[in-house]
Amino acid sequence: MKAMIALISVLGAATSALAQSTVTLSTESYPPFAYRNADGTYHGSSVEQVEMLMHKADIPFTMEIMPWARAITLAEMQPMHCVFSAARIPERENRFKWVTPISINRYVLVRLAGSSVKPGTIEEAKRYTIGTHRADFTETLLREQNFLSIDLSAAFGITLNKLLERRIDMVPMSENIYEKLKSEGKPIEIALPFSENHLGLACNKQMPDDLISRMQEALDALIRDKSQDDILTRYGLKPLRLWEK
Repeated sequence: MKAMIALISVLGAATSALAQSTVTLSTESYPPFAYRNADGTYHGSSVEQVEMLMHKADIPFTMEIMPWARAITLAEMQPMHCVFSAARIPERENRFKWVTPISINRYVLVRLAGSSVKPGTIEEAKRYTIGTHRADFTETLLREQNFLSIDLSAAFGITLNKLLERRIDMVPMSENIYEKLKSEGKPIEIALPFSENHLGLACNKQMPDDLISRMQEALDALIRDKSQDDILTRYGLKPLRLWEK
């Protein structure tokens, strides 16, 4: 009995220690959701939301921008690690604990403007070479839908350059990103609708439930007081208006 009490005490202390530890947050460079300024500071609609919810939840954290494949791998392997903004799709559901939604995105397949690439359906789109970045959820979706010619790179910017240089035929991206790139003068156009999904914080399965609850409550508060929509609007993104629901 004494041994059992001692074990419970040790486990309780370990859980408490985790709850007091700093949470490590990682993301990728993906303007306007997350990006690094020349002075090294991080900005973006997702970055601001995550910073606000972590402060509101009173949870110490660090944040780093890195390639997506590394970011999501660390979140799956490291106990006090979360990655954002990760798409909450069935393949990932049980691999993480979730805090959502930071955004809700509709994704489209995008081609170079004036391109002869003109699929009428998703089945026809499978005849072409589709580019995306490694370990992004769009890679999973492409494979689930049996796309055979998938060109992978380390980052979204590399994939976009390949499209602009006619080295690939199409790229899946969010409507928000598409509209931003169009406003910047990028010669691209929508070929087909692709998917819709919620994005948020994907945290390691060992993250204490208390911390996940506090983070979710803080995000819910940002939604209720319309702070989320204010942030999205400042970055030229469509407000989600989740406070209405």
